[in-house]
Amino acid sequence: MKWFEIALVVLTFATGIIWMVDSLFFARRRALRAGLLDEREPVVVDYARAFFPVLAIVLVLRSFVAEPFRIPSSSMMPTLLIGDFILVNKFAYGLRLPVTNRKVIEIGEPDRGDVVVFRPPHHPDQDWIKRVVGLPGDTIGYRDNTVTINGEPLAYERVGEYDGRGQGIDMTGATLLQERMPGRRHQVLEVDNMPFADQGEGEWQVPTGHYFVMGDNRDRSDDSRFWRTLPESQLRGKAFLVWMSWDRSAGGIGFDRIGTRID
Repeated sequence: MKWFEIALVVLTFATGIIWMVDSLFFARRRALRAGLLDEREPVVVDYARAFFPVLAIVLVLRSFVAEPFRIPSSSMMPTLLIGDFILVNKFAYGLRLPVTNRKVIEIGEPDRGDVVVFRPPHHPDQDWIKRVVGLPGDTIGYRDNTVTINGEPLAYERVGEYDGRGQGIDMTGATLLQERMPGRRHQVLEVDNMPFADQGEGEWQVPTGHYFVMGDNRDRSDDSRFWRTLPESQLRGKAFLVWMSWDRSAGGIGFDRIGTRID
């Protein structure tokens, strides 16, 4: 959440400045007076010195190395379940400044099939997660539950019926398919018999510097089919690991989910 990021940056800088100013201007005076008086360090300085290193380490790790996120919806089922806690690689697509998300160092770009965390253009204060389907310059189509990339339909293999659990139990009975992207295979869900639902069918040209993203739960995902392409500037990182899973409706901790790689 953006407010947490802002608070972390503010607290880190505030404690650092307090500690620095005290070290430069006041600590020596206290040391000189200490020979005559039993003078203690101000409480605010004591707390600043204690918390600044911790806050600085957390800020650096969270901003430039890896950041934890929690999956709140079913849009990425069956890959990610409601209640999964994931880690996101923050340097996979370049180093970005906290809060502003401005890229300062180029490192890499998303590949087709990557699961990415981003801030959607119409909800810039929220973190969403989807899969990259279209790269800059691609033409993406979606009709009859089939994705086409530059006019070529993806191949699908029926795995069976999905057996949902916990907060995702309403997806029980959905068709579980293996979708074959170029160089990447993953599973998707398809709900049959939805004649009046908006399937988001159409064809889209992906502009330079943009990506087309979709959820793996194709009939339960608000993605590029409905709000167009994702600007590269809104990317936050690449999801790579489920480090914890908690769903009270499924009995609490999902031990079988811990350590699952996100492909």
